[in-house]
This record gives sequence, C-alpha cells and structure tokens, in this order.
Amino acid sequence: MPSVSKILIRDIRRASREMVRELGFMNRTLAGTDMSASAIHAMVEIGVAGRIPAKVLAEKLLLEKSTVSRLVRSLVNRGEVREVRSQDDGRSKFLSLTFQGERTLKVITGFAEQQVTAAIGPLGSESRQSVVKGLQVYVEGLRAARLGEGDFVSDVGPKVCEGYAPTLIGRVVEMHATFYSGWAKFGPEFEAKVASEMAQFVTRLGSPKNQIWHVMDNGRVVAGIAVDGEDLGGDKAHLRWFIVDDGQRGAGLGKLLMNRAMSFCDAHHFAEVHLWTLKGLDAARTLYEQHEFSLTEEYRGDQWGTTIEEQKFVRLNRSRSTNMYH
Repeated sequence: MPSVSKILIRDIRRASREMVRELGFMNRTLAGTDMSASAIHAMVEIGVAGRIPAKVLAEKLLLEKSTVSRLVRSLVNRGEVREVRSQDDGRSKFLSLTFQGERTLKVITGFAEQQVTAAIGPLGSESRQSVVKGLQVYVEGLRAARLGEGDFVSDVGPKVCEGYAPTLIGRVVEMHATFYSGWAKFGPEFEAKVASEMAQFVTRLGSPKNQIWHVMDNGRVVAGIAVDGEDLGGDKAHLRWFIVDDGQRGAGLGKLLMNRAMSFCDAHHFAEVHLWTLKGLDAARTLYEQHEFSLTEEYRGDQWGTTIEEQKFVRLNRSRSTNMYH
C-alpha cells in the first residue's frame, strides 16, 4: 500500500465529518422529510431504477438483507413502496414506488437539488467540476478498498475519444439544440439540420480526410468537434459541430478538442480550414483566433427562424501559402 501523509489523512477525515454534518446525516430525519437516511437512500434507488429486486437494493445500499427487509416493510406500511413477487421466481420481490412514494421522492429531490445549488452556485465552472471529480475519485477509492481491489487507479475524468461511438450523434445534436435554443432562440429547423448533416457525415468517416472527436466524462459525451475534409471541395477542410456541454465550459475541453482538430488538419496539409459561427460567442472566437483563424465574412441571416449575425472564419496553412511563392 502506498504511503499517505498523516496530515492528508487527518484533513480528509475532518472534511468528511464536516460534510456529513452539513448534509444533515447526524439528524434522525433527512431531506425535509420525517424519514431516516437509509429510508431516503432506498427511496432514491427505487425511484431511479423504477422497478428493482429487493436483493439488488440491499447490494446498492451496502446493507444486510435482514436490515433491508425491515426497511422495505416500513416503507410499504407507510404507503411509499409496493412489493410484487416475481412471476419467474416466487421467492424474489420487485419494489417500486407508489403514487405517494413518487410525491415523496419529489420532495427529497427538490431538497437535495436546492442544497447542492446553494453550495456550488457561487463557485466558478472549474471549481464545480473539481468538486464532482474529487467526490467521484474518493468514492471509487473507498469502493476499491472495500472490495479489496488493491492499488486503485481512477479512470474518472474527461477522455478524448476519436471516431464514432454509440449515442454520439444524439448527444452532439442534443447539446447543440439545448445551447442554441436558449442562446439564439433557434427552433426545430436548426436541430433537424444538425441531426441530418451529422448523420450523413459519420457514414463518411472511412475517408482519411474526415474525423470526429468527442470527450467522454463519467460515461457521457460532454463535448465534440469534427473535421470534414470533403464537403467544401478543393483542398479545404470544414470545422463542424464544435460544442461543449453546459456545466463543462471553462474546464479546457474546447481547447483540448481544437488542438486535436488542428493537428489533424496540419497533418493532412489542408490549404484552408473554414468554420461558420455566430457573432457574440466571444469565448469561442478567442479560441479560434488563438489557432490563427481570421474573420472573413459577416452577414445577417434568418435561416434558423431568428435573425442573427453569422460569421465565417478561415485558417490558412501558412507553410502552404508560403511555398506557393517559391
């Protein structure tokens, strides 16, 4: 086992105790209800699953079966949970929330969301992500120690992946639609175009001129970018579908993806790289200009149902441009 500073251990223990107290786990009831912590956790897990075997609930709660049995019985008696015997195995029972249980879960969820929002609301984007990553890594470490898995190496954190992956199209379309419907009031025309053109593009990933990258974080696509080396013709590349999910901006994912995309363009010696964007996206523009993109056109358009200033940026391959004159 690797050596760990006693000071670090002391600080983590202190922070853990204080967090437990702040979350209210020292009280007999929790989350704005008259229920115990174990009952709250049971309600949440049943609600998330929709329908869960009692045995699986015990495994999730890390409690003895007899303890969970008594807990479930109390929730059934309260009218929060219903039990249904499995048709395949009469010894097994499936648990689900009743209508009353669904209402109670809404109270629990609302309390928890308000508590988290109040805590991390004043923090910047990077600090918020640090909170999430730190908690995830610590929990995984505790789980590995409990299961006796030896030295623990966390795989938590954003990872850049190349090429198509299941749900990639849907997530990239979802992120675009969510952001631009709020920021620019774009409607279904925009979402449909992103979906149809991206679906067509991924069928062309067999070409060495085309590539797409995405960032996976905790099993979810949270950012994406693509280089289309065919649709503009000639020796031009098209930078497309560059997006970072809400809550992930400011963590450096955009810069990471741009670096990958521009390295790809340089390796394939495209004479020019083009991109289209909207006026007012200043953080993205700064990133483009850092990669030597220049604004070449600006015009008003309404193709997405809202009149807005559109912009075209172009990046020239400096070595190609210089060699043309020799």
